[in-house]
Amino acid sequence: MQKTALLSVSDKTGITELAKHLHDLGYRIMSTGGTAKAVSEAGIPVVSVSTITGFPEIMNGRVKTLHPNVHGGLLAVMDNPSHVKALKEHGIDKIDVLVVNLYPFEATVAKADATHEEVIENIDIGGPAMVRAAAKNYLHTVVVVNPDRYAELTTMLTNNDVPKTTRLNLALEAFAHTAQYDARIAQYLTTFTKNENIRETAIPLRVDQHLRYGENPHQTATLYGDFTKIFTQLHGKELSYNNIIDIDAAAKLCTEFSQPAVVIVKHTNPCGVGIADTLTDAWHKAFATDTVSPFGGIVAVNREVDKQFAETIHSIFTEVVIAPSFSAEALEILQKKKDRRLMISNGELLANNFGNDFKSVSGGFLVQSTDAALLNAGALKVVTERKPTTDEEAAMMFAWTIAKHVKSNAIVYAAADRTLAIGAGQMSRLDSARIAVRKAADANIPLDGCAVASDAFFPFADGLLQAAEAGATCVIQPGGSIRDEEVIAAANEKGLAMMFTGMRHFKH
Repeated sequence: MQKTALLSVSDKTGITELAKHLHDLGYRIMSTGGTAKAVSEAGIPVVSVSTITGFPEIMNGRVKTLHPNVHGGLLAVMDNPSHVKALKEHGIDKIDVLVVNLYPFEATVAKADATHEEVIENIDIGGPAMVRAAAKNYLHTVVVVNPDRYAELTTMLTNNDVPKTTRLNLALEAFAHTAQYDARIAQYLTTFTKNENIRETAIPLRVDQHLRYGENPHQTATLYGDFTKIFTQLHGKELSYNNIIDIDAAAKLCTEFSQPAVVIVKHTNPCGVGIADTLTDAWHKAFATDTVSPFGGIVAVNREVDKQFAETIHSIFTEVVIAPSFSAEALEILQKKKDRRLMISNGELLANNFGNDFKSVSGGFLVQSTDAALLNAGALKVVTERKPTTDEEAAMMFAWTIAKHVKSNAIVYAAADRTLAIGAGQMSRLDSARIAVRKAADANIPLDGCAVASDAFFPFADGLLQAAEAGATCVIQPGGSIRDEEVIAAANEKGLAMMFTGMRHFKH
């Protein structure tokens, strides 16, 4: 009995070559619409699905494969006598191979000018139905949804051997493909309707990269999504799990600045940030904050890395350098260290991919919108008797910007163009303040006249008094404590200027 292959693809990559191989192997080729046309124009005999169903494609192609002559051929279990009998009684041909990929829903949604009607029209119905039918019947129907599998499929069919394990893995890939597709549709409709009350949800995830291991060598890890579209690796060894997290943290902080900026990150916390007219000057400001922690750290910049900057940082051991671009001279210098990763960041894609934050918990995960804002519009206000000077206000805003990206409890001492000391991740806000002051003392960095930012309110006046004793003259914090009046009074007594933002930036 002649074997049959049904081909129906949106992405026509490699389909005519596959059809020719199948034809040469003696398969009868069935196809639909544009796929049938492409196969026929390549000189390969093809039978229209309409001929098989005895029914034309209708409703602009919405209905063409939803028919017993198609699904019976896909779902028949060939070692079940009743199934074989049904095929014969109803004149249904067994379909041995199904090759399908779906309408370009995701690509349509990504188009800036796509209308809702166009998006809806690109929801495939018949394709997923056929894929799921063949995948369910994987022992008797080989299903392929990925053009990268065509060569492997051809080899196996040539040898007349598609192992059971391969069939099962192809079925898994098929179900994952339709699940991803439906999840994209649900995601789009959730955004379109702004309905967040649906009881069940699906999160579309696509493997971007398999990693050697996770946070520690005994943990497995996989990167999902489009990270490697936003960050392109030019040089260096394979990225680690920790590298990826740090790259994301450093690059996101860098997007906060329009001036040339240098961000140095270690274990997701900024250990130095500077802005200046040139990256080299900004580097010296950032590095001076903490000359120890940058060893093995991540450096992110928001301008092209030139020769001067490359020469400046080359002697420092850095795991990763991230930039919008690198000059040829800079690459020549930085690539001398074979393990140093050099990454190109796509600022536009990064800015548009702040999306949601996910955090796993026992039995599930939490989802929240990303902390993309810096201030509540109109909420920033001076609460002390003394108003800040223009320079103090600039320093406070710089410190506040950094504090947003520091693990809680966060305390940041800063000038208008650089960090001076950072205290991160302590259980007590007072401890974070003390650590920052100690680090500044260890680095011989004077804090006189600086600004201090706290990511959340000071629950007591002691943290503020610690900052005043260290030399800070102005403070920026969210406010909202039941002891705000006590903290404001302490600030007034010390002659500090203080601003409330009305917005906190906890980062756990």
